[in-house]
Amino acid sequence: MGKRVALVLAGCGVFDGSEIHEASAALVHLSRAGAEVKIFAPNIEQRDVVNHLKGCPTEEKRNVLVESARLARGNIQDLAELKVAEFDAVIFPGGFGVAKNLCSWAVDGKNCTVNEHVNSTLQAFHSAKKPIGLCCISPVLAAKVFPGCEVTVGQDKNVDGRFPDAETASAIAELGCKHICKNVNESHVDKANKIVTTCAFMCKAPLHEIFDGIGTMVQEVLKLA
Repeated sequence: MGKRVALVLAGCGVFDGSEIHEASAALVHLSRAGAEVKIFAPNIEQRDVVNHLKGCPTEEKRNVLVESARLARGNIQDLAELKVAEFDAVIFPGGFGVAKNLCSWAVDGKNCTVNEHVNSTLQAFHSAKKPIGLCCISPVLAAKVFPGCEVTVGQDKNVDGRFPDAETASAIAELGCKHICKNVNESHVDKANKIVTTCAFMCKAPLHEIFDGIGTMVQEVLKLA
């Protein structure tokens, strides 16, 4: 019987929601591994709505759960309804929605607050010693909720211009966590906390390399489960 995995989304679209390629990659790798997946998102208003063609905010109001339903093909539940006992692991794709809707990192950095249902979900899986997978910017959730944990968002220096958000690693260290430098096709496993992270689009890399890196994260999460 396949592992039961919860996937938590933050909207739909890189600039104000979940990064679509990351969410899709996680779902493909989970499907290939025979996992049973259920998708969740918090039932809250988005922090902002971005015109992805022009790259600028609009005056629209959108709901994170409703927008996430686009990615889930309508098969989605309110994050408040997630029961940790029904799952073996949880995975969070990245995208600016993580830093805007699941927490306030986009505005407050290391001083951010985490959405109550996101926080309680992370705490519940951690307390149950069930693995947590995070990619792109979503490792900051673990850094904020679990001081002392180990995560990666890629490199701590902008190597060859491929890691333009390398300063995130420093902010993670300031939270009392250990940042582990990894390449885009790798993931890091914090065995003590059962947290698996990979940098995904925190690195400017070809899509297939990001896809492969997310695959290593999913694989390690399922091993721990």
